[in-house]
Amino acid sequence: MKATAAPAPATTRAPATRRARLPRALTGSHVTALIGGAILAVTVLVAILAPWIAPHDPLGTNPSSVGLGPFSGGHLLGTDEVGRDILSRLMHGTRLALLVAVLPTLLALAIGGCLGLLSGYVGGWLDSFLMRVFDVMFSFPGILLALGIGVALGPGVTSMVIAMVVVTVPEFGRIVRGNVVSLRQEQYVEAAGALGYSHLRIAFRHIAPNLLGGLVVFATLQTGRNVILGSSLAFLGLGAQPPTPDWGQMLSGGRALLVTAPHVATIPGLAIVVLAVGFNLLGDGVRDRLDPRSRRSGKTRGARALLTPWTRRSRT
Repeated sequence: MKATAAPAPATTRAPATRRARLPRALTGSHVTALIGGAILAVTVLVAILAPWIAPHDPLGTNPSSVGLGPFSGGHLLGTDEVGRDILSRLMHGTRLALLVAVLPTLLALAIGGCLGLLSGYVGGWLDSFLMRVFDVMFSFPGILLALGIGVALGPGVTSMVIAMVVVTVPEFGRIVRGNVVSLRQEQYVEAAGALGYSHLRIAFRHIAPNLLGGLVVFATLQTGRNVILGSSLAFLGLGAQPPTPDWGQMLSGGRALLVTAPHVATIPGLAIVVLAVGFNLLGDGVRDRLDPRSRRSGKTRGARALLTPWTRRSRT
């Protein structure tokens, strides 16, 4: 009788599976968040080290070196319309760019989050009143509303931050309110009320923590949008006043040399775009990490993430 061969022992496929997962781990949201985080990390380092690594005085002028091109006269990125070193001003302006981008987002998150939580949890006439106020503010384009507030308060960083906070608060408030209305119907919230917990405890201990994931994502994307909004206000003369280094102000000053020295306006414009893209890429990656259901094919997801912050208000 012919003997049958013994079955071959099963081999473990765990190492192969891990190796197969590695390329996927280095694609999609991981690379998106990595690139965005790297851009922001470099920007923060430049902002911190600007006084020590800037090659020239950012306020020093030289009428004989107006509009020098890159790599000429000892200036790596050239000089601006009054002979100041562009690289030095760009480095020192990083601090103001980050401040104007991050501070309004944090203030709007705190104010809008509290208003949205109060509106969604209390409901009734308070909810109707706050939503109508937000609707009125949404009826104005963001840049026009911020411009009007900035003109009313006068030029300056403080006025610009206030204007950006006022424009952004309704967006955070509407997002928080919608999520609170949904979470208020959950069983754990009803159980907390049945146990006799106060409304304040239910709102801040049981509902608010469940809002953090979505708020972190939206705040990151909103920060990138604030880079553009703050630079636009500075470009129109409502931000920091000369000679303070400011990217929007540098872009505005380079308009007079667009034909003879286009780099004077192009370089700060590129810096604004790179910083805004960095925040949006980081927000896109964080969103996919926190909510795997929102993942889409790589190119489509990245393109939509970059366009969403600038198109959201126009759709409202």
